[in-house]
Amino acid sequence: MNKPKMNYFPDQDIIHIAMTDDDEADSMELSPNITAELNADGELIGVEILKASTFLRDFILESTQAKLMHLQQAKHRHNA
Repeated sequence: MNKPKMNYFPDQDIIHIAMTDDDEADSMELSPNITAELNADGELIGVEILKASTFLRDFILESTQAKLMHLQQAKHRHNA
């Protein structure tokens, strides 16, 4: 597989991102609600995100707020 493939399952609110077509041999919890899927060689082949809508909302809010703060600080330094 050349490009990652993403699927959203609205009934379960899960995002699944497949990096390859390899079979999953193991998995590892990276954080609550985020699991890395590994092939037999221990290589990352996919990621599963539970409670995806909450995860995306929080991620977007946090990253946007951080970027806005950075821009405001830069503007303040430039105007000083």
